Amino acid sequence: MKQKIGRWFIPAVGGLAFIYLLVPIAYIFVFSFNDAGRTNLEWRGFTLANWQNPCGAPAVCESLVHSLQVGTVATIVATALGTLIAIGLVRYKFRFRKLTDVLIILPLATPEVVLGASLLAQFLNLGWELGYTTIVIAHIVFCMSFVIVTVRARVSSLDPRLEEAAADLYASPRTAFWKVTFPLLLPGIVAAALLSFAMSFDDFIITNFNSGTFQTFPKFIYVAATRGIPAQANVIGSAMFILALLVVVIGQVISYRKKKQLENS
Repeated sequence: MKQKIGRWFIPAVGGLAFIYLLVPIAYIFVFSFNDAGRTNLEWRGFTLANWQNPCGAPAVCESLVHSLQVGTVATIVATALGTLIAIGLVRYKFRFRKLTDVLIILPLATPEVVLGASLLAQFLNLGWELGYTTIVIAHIVFCMSFVIVTVRARVSSLDPRLEEAAADLYASPRTAFWKVTFPLLLPGIVAAALLSFAMSFDDFIITNFNSGTFQTFPKFIYVAATRGIPAQANVIGSAMFILALLVVVIGQVISYRKKKQLENS
């Protein structure tokens, strides 16, 4: 009897959890086709005009471009620095290594309100004007921790004998890194970069503290929510979700094909 209950209970709970997670996304997608007026709170009819003109709402595309710019720069810098730090932490021993680990975890464990307010205080003490530059620096600070943790796990899983074999074949340290180590690290680096970009693009709290009058897409949504988020914002949100889903599917297909090729060879 207990086994029969377990067979349907766990899938049922899992299904309800997935429905709970996907309902907001479904709402955004459905209301992207709403023939909305000044507000987008009530269904007024089906239309494709929002998808045909996603920049129809004032400042929606401008804020999207700002978020893409900030996310791209923050991701590139955080991924480059985080990868180097991760390799150094795994491959080299030095004093205060455990303290370094704690400092890396701190941005992950610190509430965003505290981190955003602390960064704001630092920028004000330095006399910096809040805007694009301060947002990028703030995003690099918390994105680096995600990159380090992700890439570090990948570095720790590498077999050091592969690099030793490259050295035995008279490869220089630089050649061994680019021909052996880097290709093996690349999946972890790409995963860290995608996570970093997602965290940067999605961030609101830290951005709100350190952005001044510079408006990103999450800030635009927050301001627009008081009068009803425009349907064009739902279009952009739906498009970003579909794009992310396509990236995951393409990645899985490529991984499956490589696995099949290795099995056949």
